[in-house]
Amino acid sequence: MTRSRRDIAVYKFANLSCEKVEAMLGVKLEETRVYQEAKQEGREELKLELVSRFLDRGMSMEEVAQLLDLTIEQVRLATEQESSTST
Repeated sequence: MTRSRRDIAVYKFANLSCEKVEAMLGVKLEETRVYQEAKQEGREELKLELVSRFLDRGMSMEEVAQLLDLTIEQVRLATEQESSTST
């Protein structure tokens, strides 16, 4: 099993602060692609977590999709995943 460069970097620098890693590499982490990708993944995960909360409060799938800038299909899949993990 091979590790990606990102996995290796995270493992190698896991115990260092952002400031120390930035100083070592001479780059601002917020400007890196890996940081931007991780940030986007976090946003998408948050949106999917919010789907069930909004639906539980009586919002329709269409309203949730519009509010979270998702497709109806993404909302439907999120509800299916939620119901399969909670059973």
